[in-house]
Amino acid sequence: MEYIYQYAWIIPLLPLPVAMSITFGLIIIPTATKNVRRMWAFTSVLLLSITLGFSANLSIQQINGSFIHQYLWSWTINNDFSLEFGHLIDPLTSIMSILITTVGIMVLIYSDNYMFHDQGYLRFFAYMSFFNTSMLGLVTSSNLIQIYIFWELVGMCSYLLIGFWFTRPVAASACQKAFVTNRVGDFGLLLGILGFYWITGSLEFRDLFEIVNNLIRHNGVNSFFATLCASLLFVGAIAKSAQFPLHVWLPDAMEGPTPISALIHAATMVAAGIFLVARLFPLFIVIPHIMNLISLIGIITVLLGATLALAQRDIKRSLAYSTMSQLGYIMLALGIGSYRAALFHLITHAYSKALLFLGSGSIIHAMEPIVGYSPDKSQNMILMGGLRRYIPITRTAFLLGTLSLCGIPPLACFWSKDEILNDSWLYSPIFAIIACFTVGLTAFYMFRVYLLTFDGHLRVHFQNYSSILNNSFYSMSPWGKDTSGEANRNLLLSTTNNQVSLFSKDTYSINDVNDDLRNRMRYFSTYFGNKYTYTYPHESDNAMLFPLLVLVLFTLFVGLIGIHFDFDQGVVDLDILSKWLTPSTNLFHPNFNFSVDWYEFFTNAISSVSIALFGLFIASIFYGSAYSSFQNLDLINLFVKGDQKRILLDQIKRVVYNWSYNRGYIDFFYTRVLIMGIRGLADLARVFDRFIIDGIINGVGVTSFFMGEGVKYMGGGRISSYLFLYFSYVSIFLFLSFFI
Repeated sequence: MEYIYQYAWIIPLLPLPVAMSITFGLIIIPTATKNVRRMWAFTSVLLLSITLGFSANLSIQQINGSFIHQYLWSWTINNDFSLEFGHLIDPLTSIMSILITTVGIMVLIYSDNYMFHDQGYLRFFAYMSFFNTSMLGLVTSSNLIQIYIFWELVGMCSYLLIGFWFTRPVAASACQKAFVTNRVGDFGLLLGILGFYWITGSLEFRDLFEIVNNLIRHNGVNSFFATLCASLLFVGAIAKSAQFPLHVWLPDAMEGPTPISALIHAATMVAAGIFLVARLFPLFIVIPHIMNLISLIGIITVLLGATLALAQRDIKRSLAYSTMSQLGYIMLALGIGSYRAALFHLITHAYSKALLFLGSGSIIHAMEPIVGYSPDKSQNMILMGGLRRYIPITRTAFLLGTLSLCGIPPLACFWSKDEILNDSWLYSPIFAIIACFTVGLTAFYMFRVYLLTFDGHLRVHFQNYSSILNNSFYSMSPWGKDTSGEANRNLLLSTTNNQVSLFSKDTYSINDVNDDLRNRMRYFSTYFGNKYTYTYPHESDNAMLFPLLVLVLFTLFVGLIGIHFDFDQGVVDLDILSKWLTPSTNLFHPNFNFSVDWYEFFTNAISSVSIALFGLFIASIFYGSAYSSFQNLDLINLFVKGDQKRILLDQIKRVVYNWSYNRGYIDFFYTRVLIMGIRGLADLARVFDRFIIDGIINGVGVTSFFMGEGVKYMGGGRISSYLFLYFSYVSIFLFLSFFI
């Protein structure tokens, strides 16, 4: 058994040869490398599959024998300082490595077809392979400095992947925004690492946890300083996992290809911050106030992400804010000490969100032949609708992912999210109320996405859509500048049969397409290497549908790994997760034994499921095709009497829409206060340097020049003139000294 653990270092290294081979091949023999480009995709999938098999084998050994293995070798030794590198294999490492590899394999298979016609096909797979290497290296790291190295490599890969289409200015700005925002968190992480090394003299996790625990117990360290260092470590997790207030990079990261969105925003990069908090959980739990800070940031992110998703028109940005909100749930669970529930929701959310992102890619793939290959059009839900009849497999997969994220039983996220809600009631009723309210918001905006995309009729005619889309539909720049017109500011939020309206009084006509769309639309085809693309929406190829079907199975059944109910007649023990986590949880919860009474569980689940169903019902009223029967009836008058009350309700809806559409005004705040403020300080410093610092120096030089010019004309060579000037200066000096 130990023999297997010693060779766990190959886990992060297996995907690396593909990235290196593609890079050197494109430099040395580019033509030959491009001619066999499909081979690199197959090799990437093969090597990552081997990594998955190795990780699964280690996980099975841990579940059966509860082994934790750490293997180290010295990198540098200097007097009292010794830096060791190695790998740490424990349940957390196993969970993360399986998530990374399974989602990574599905994304690679999907990308082979999705990116087939892109000129950067090989560059894409090189970036993906290096990203997988960096992420696997991060989760297997055995100390803080090693984590920081791979942390930066992950950030570099995300920068390259988000800006993959770097010729587009919006994509270039998005990757720069993500890079700069994450540098704030990385700087805090580095300061926290240095602070704890100064406290403990060690960077190894086991030594770090033991020393800090003893120092805190015996008051051997300043409590404020330890809390400050822990907070700085947490800043790194805030930025990487898109928690408030460093979440602003996440929606703009959607400018990358859709497979990148699935990989980064499902189970990998955004999960790195969650992984860091989970890895340092034994450290955080003994430091005062840090757990309260983690839970507070988590609950703020839960609510903020849900509210910002309410009015988004871009399907991928809606899913991005959903990711932000769900990561807030996980952070909340870690902050309240619910370690098992946090990792459980990390697993279930990863597969559900990967399914939704890949499903959105299939939707975009279906829309592009109609509206063009611009993300501003192919990703906007205002141009969709009625796609259920054209892409039924994608529709079914997307619906299951949506219901899972809404917490509808028996899908995966129901089990984990409900466990977080139950634990939050024990920690803080206020946090629990906010979390339960967000369950309703989640159901509302996720079902809104589904209905706007698949329900009703297709709301764009391929000849006439340009009449309502003269400008970019989503023209909010990555830095918060709104470049859209007033018409674009107040477009789609709810649909009727012949018009679209947002939470405003303005409506805009659109050209609907009736049921026989294929007969009305001009048919044509374009040949792309044995593939035909038609103007009407069509289902994706089997290579793109296969990952969706596999992720559907995960979404349906992965929640079963956490079921453990005690009945009078016996025990239904499918709780593989608790057995998996026992070695880790015993570090901070001795004698860990997880058990849930089935009656209490389902009693508490009734409220959360009811809230989710209510959110689905409200979304179906506003956005479902059933709303067309009420198009001549004002729904507000059914519930609100009186003009004043109706006006007040309209104002509330407009405030909610403006808040959501404008991203909570946080980007604008950063633009005005930080960006404009820093630029103002830079301009002030430039003026001070130019006119004060340089002015003094230049003034001294100019004065010396003119004095020299004046003195040189006094030097005529006559001694009598020199004596006259000398006695004149002496006389003036004596005169002044006498009277002063």
